[in-house]
Amino acid sequence: MELAGDTMPIIQERSSALEKIYVLLRAVSDRYEMHRNVGEQRDNWNSLLLNSVNMMMLTATATAAFAGALSPGGAGVLAAKVSSAVLFSADTGIMMIVNKIQPSQLAEEQRFASRLFKQLESEIKMLIDTKPSITEMDVNEFTGKILALDRAYPLPLLGAMIEKFPPKFSPAKWTSPDKYSPLPKKSPHDYDMNGWSAELEAEMRAIIRVIKQKDKKDFMRLGNSALKLNKALAVAGPFLTVAAAVASAFSVPTAAAAAGALAIVVNTLEHGGQVGMVVELYRNCAGFFETLENTIEGALKEDDPQRRENGEVFERKVAMSLGRSLSEMRELARKATAMAKEEEESEEVDECASKLF
Repeated sequence: MELAGDTMPIIQERSSALEKIYVLLRAVSDRYEMHRNVGEQRDNWNSLLLNSVNMMMLTATATAAFAGALSPGGAGVLAAKVSSAVLFSADTGIMMIVNKIQPSQLAEEQRFASRLFKQLESEIKMLIDTKPSITEMDVNEFTGKILALDRAYPLPLLGAMIEKFPPKFSPAKWTSPDKYSPLPKKSPHDYDMNGWSAELEAEMRAIIRVIKQKDKKDFMRLGNSALKLNKALAVAGPFLTVAAAVASAFSVPTAAAAAGALAIVVNTLEHGGQVGMVVELYRNCAGFFETLENTIEGALKEDDPQRRENGEVFERKVAMSLGRSLSEMRELARKATAMAKEEEESEEVDECASKLF
């Protein structure tokens, strides 16, 4: 009876942890639906605002051109000038708001957040199905992941929205590097290596080197270029509509019509081409490679293989994340290691680590 009494707190603790993990599972499922629905809504915003603004500018441009065709001094000329100036002014205000919030970029944020929450939901379900006993450590780990995603992809627009035009392009961060408490090093004979070997560790270090030199670097470069283009278009659109409004008010119909037509082209290129979405896509891809890099480095920093994920499973997971077979990934690691041994680290490997992007 005493033994049963001693085990009762342990059973209660496991039951409590299991209940908490189910609470987290419901929260993750709810967040997935929220981000998916909000993403669809913001994608609709982009289409509706693009069409509305372009129609207003087209009307204002046609009105300004029509004013130039009327005889000077007539009542129709004044009405056309006022109408086109008001429409161009309204377009300026709406374009500034749309350029500030970047609906296509907002939609891409929510699409990516939906994917990550769906992935997290699968991880929790797998934990429940495969682990005999859920602990408070598991609960705390997944709570941290949920809160990290909440911070990385906020739902509100006011106050919490991700800066759409940061001074410097940087990867998305939805996880933090794993922190391990260092343990005393043991002899390899003291424990099972858990699928790890010196060759596998060298392979993972080589993959990290390729990711840094090629994949992450390429997406940072592309992201910077897309961000600069988006900034230029976001400034050019309102500038052209202001110029058109002023030209229309001061009876320069040709200039007003030309500026209005250019504004339509710029607005269509920016929001019809979804340049903001492209920026977010590159930001998320760079964040993916940074997260993968942190995951591999975190595993290698752990001295005790028993506290790592099984080496064979981990290797396959990395290969699938990069869209490669095990043999392709090992060959890439061999080439990267050979270059490093030949003291050619300044030269880049001639291929990217990932075949997915």
